[in-house]
Amino acid sequence: MNNVSLVGRLTRDPELKYTANNVANATFSIAVNRRFKNAQGEREADFINCVIWRQQAENLANWLRKGMQVSIVGSIQTRNYENNEGRRVYVTEVLVDNFQSLERRDASQEMQQQVNNGMQQQGSYNPNQGYNNNQGQNFARDPLAGQGMEINPDDLPF
Repeated sequence: MNNVSLVGRLTRDPELKYTANNVANATFSIAVNRRFKNAQGEREADFINCVIWRQQAENLANWLRKGMQVSIVGSIQTRNYENNEGRRVYVTEVLVDNFQSLERRDASQEMQQQVNNGMQQQGSYNPNQGYNNNQGQNFARDPLAGQGMEINPDDLPF
């Protein structure tokens, strides 16, 4: 059995391409937090390369952007090719069957606009911690950010 389910954040905008037969495909990678912390008490992440095809590829490329949280379901595939130097290159990636954005699109656009409008001067945004108002308080992104609820990432079950 070859099933993969992942939740993570896009590390870059999806790259949408079309084959010679006009079949859409998008490549992207997601950062998936590990379950444990390292010796320094920090949570590490794995960066997983993914590919998605056809209408799903167009939908993903049109709706998701770097930093957005996404859930994907698919399978692991491996392929290889010969590079320009004549060396065999092996690639392992997730072939995505289905995806779901875990954020409202308008919330992520609103966040991006706030950052672009100079919100970083008043505080900073970290995708793993939410907004920091430079007074030591971290606020969750959505929907609790407007209510000022403090959340410690160590208290989360994941």
